[in-house]
Amino acid sequence: MPSALPDGEPVPHDGALPASALAGAAARPLGFYLHVPYCATRCGYCDFNTYTATELRGTGGVLASRDNYADTLIDEVRLARKVLGDDPREVRTVFVGGGTPTLLDAADLVRMLGAVREEFGLAADAEITTEANPESVDPAYLAALREGGFNRISFGMQSARQHVLKVLDRTHTPGRPERCVAEARAAGFEHVNLDLIYGTPGESDEDWRASLDAALDAGPDHVSAYALIVEEGTRLAARIRRGEVPMTDDDVHADRYLIAEEVLSSAGYDWYEVSNWATSDKARCLHNELYWRGADWWGAGPGAHSHVGGVRWWNVKHPGAYAGALAEGRSPGAGREILTEEDRRVERILLELRLREGVPLDLLRTEGLAASRRALADGLLDPGPYEAGRAALTLRGRLLADAVVRDLVD
Repeated sequence: MPSALPDGEPVPHDGALPASALAGAAARPLGFYLHVPYCATRCGYCDFNTYTATELRGTGGVLASRDNYADTLIDEVRLARKVLGDDPREVRTVFVGGGTPTLLDAADLVRMLGAVREEFGLAADAEITTEANPESVDPAYLAALREGGFNRISFGMQSARQHVLKVLDRTHTPGRPERCVAEARAAGFEHVNLDLIYGTPGESDEDWRASLDAALDAGPDHVSAYALIVEEGTRLAARIRRGEVPMTDDDVHADRYLIAEEVLSSAGYDWYEVSNWATSDKARCLHNELYWRGADWWGAGPGAHSHVGGVRWWNVKHPGAYAGALAEGRSPGAGREILTEEDRRVERILLELRLREGVPLDLLRTEGLAASRRALADGLLDPGPYEAGRAALTLRGRLLADAVVRDLVD
């Protein structure tokens, strides 16, 4: 089942933020994340806050139903307007994730987006994304999304090999995500992403190259490639523990990452974040860049996390509890934390180092600066940006990003 929420102080009944969180807000981009917690089946590797119909049966009644979910989420968007008061910002990005957002009717997703537009307004060049399971959409559905204002879509492809998909408990058929890219283009989507996973037990280098080739042949302008992380409590973790499938080691992950960089860069895709490649700056996922750069975003939905001006909070996880709170006029927030200046400095290093542009050296303390010089000498940081005052990872540094960042935050 999904992992537990972190501890934190209580969220006020009305969701009110301290005045410090709203100070200077006009200078920061604002995004919305809209979480749809429903899935047709649970993938064996997934520990996201998602629920199947079986898991919800008898645990939330009508409040947990996806039939009226859009109305419930719209209630939280309206709450966000009250909490942010006269904040003048138009929304720069909206990202609908899950779960499987496209299990809802396209009209529901469009209504959710419409609530954000009505309450806050959308920037003229706003990026509006939804995730989609390839088996849950068709040309008519995609056309309805595009007509309703969505201009970017992300399909969960994961692999082109059937035996790899089977280990992941993915239900779509090989070839369907590639066809979805063509259907999305025909519907008028300007930007299309394919999500891939490498390092699945039983996957070979040949399998991984085949998945990359299939993704590129489909013609998306963005590809995300993530190493499989085996989370405790998932079905896959249990299978590995029982010895049914092997555990992939870090060396295999490194080899697969190098293959991804080789194949994608040769095809004209540039990395801009450790796990993300795009054909141009316009094809980059701006919404995720808001996260990585510490901007403001409101996460609506069960278990969704938000951040505004150094205050981070998270909602109750269960759809029934979430809907119940909003029905009673309460914030669905389960807890929050107010970040210190040091917290924010450390988070900037943790997140911005993953970006191609890197992190300003003036964020580093004495020991972190010394560590950066060692990383530079070891070929983990790029000399060019370093001379210009930024710590930016080399290809070798990307393979060891977690170790590099641990040293730099000291």
